[in-house]
Amino acid sequence: MTGGPAQNPAYGPPGSSPAWTPPPKPGLIPLRPLAFGTLLFAPFTVLRRNPKATFGSALAVQAAIALITVLVVGLVTYWALNRIESAPLDEQGTVEAGASVTVVLSALVPLALSVLAGALLQGVMVTEVARATLGEKLRLGQLWRVAAPRLLTLVLWTFLLGGIALLAVGALTAVVVILVTIAGGAWMVLGIVTAVFGALGLTVTGVWLFTKTSIVPSLIVLERLGIRAAIRRSWSLTNGYFWRTFGAQALVALIVNTILQIVTTPFALVFSWLFSLVDPNAALDAYVPAAITYIAMLGVSLVLGAIAVVVQSATIALIYLDLRMRKEGLDLELARFVESAQSGASVPDPYLVIDPRSTPTA
Repeated sequence: MTGGPAQNPAYGPPGSSPAWTPPPKPGLIPLRPLAFGTLLFAPFTVLRRNPKATFGSALAVQAAIALITVLVVGLVTYWALNRIESAPLDEQGTVEAGASVTVVLSALVPLALSVLAGALLQGVMVTEVARATLGEKLRLGQLWRVAAPRLLTLVLWTFLLGGIALLAVGALTAVVVILVTIAGGAWMVLGIVTAVFGALGLTVTGVWLFTKTSIVPSLIVLERLGIRAAIRRSWSLTNGYFWRTFGAQALVALIVNTILQIVTTPFALVFSWLFSLVDPNAALDAYVPAAITYIAMLGVSLVLGAIAVVVQSATIALIYLDLRMRKEGLDLELARFVESAQSGASVPDPYLVIDPRSTPTA
């Protein structure tokens, strides 16, 4: 059997232009810089591709937070109401004030747990997106085990971010309160102006800082960086891509919130209508329909909230991958990793970066 030299099927005859071949797509996304449309819709694919691990994780964590919230706030409220009822008439004003403060403080516990849960879920979703891009599909337990070593650093970063936001808002509030209520007179106008422009300034600054540091969770989890090194690297990777980074996150958040409103609003209306049919004369105690409606809405909110967490966390992870593909050629590293893994070779983690200015942590 005779013939000319073998030709690469990706190329035509000698002298012709190379034939175009699409980038490999071993898993979630093609290994190339992502189009803006892919950034918007690939996060929803994450949910559909591995629902048990992603949606299951988010639903379990959010259900646990909801249960703790009901127990803590419910028990504290029950205790506070009993204390008010049993207080002497001449002390009821003081007891009511103290009970109100206690109930408000109890609400801070589930708030802190919600922040903690958000951090944990973000780490898990970043891991899922990274492994799914390489064609891997981890189970729920595997996903948590892979992400576990970086979760503490991720939680510290989340609380640091929340603490800075609270300090900024608290400082502005204190200044406005002093100007409006204490100084009074002409200072009241200055207080109102300070409140308006201060709130606007804090909003703009917060959006800018959040966008510039939005891929810090991905860097903490995938590159195993400490908080300072992750902030510095996030700042560097987003240089020149601020509006793309902000736009993708804002549009996904808008899509998700619109879907939530479309689903929850009719649901609440339908429940109210059903109760009016079942109990047209309001024979049941007022708290019964309210309690049933609350429980039903809580269930719907848990499901939709879990979906929202998966999609929005996946968006941040995909932005990270896109930025590294555009600025560092990560797509080539990932393609080499996939090829080597398929041939059975042992290859290092393609997401790790050796940077002399940063100190990776275990």
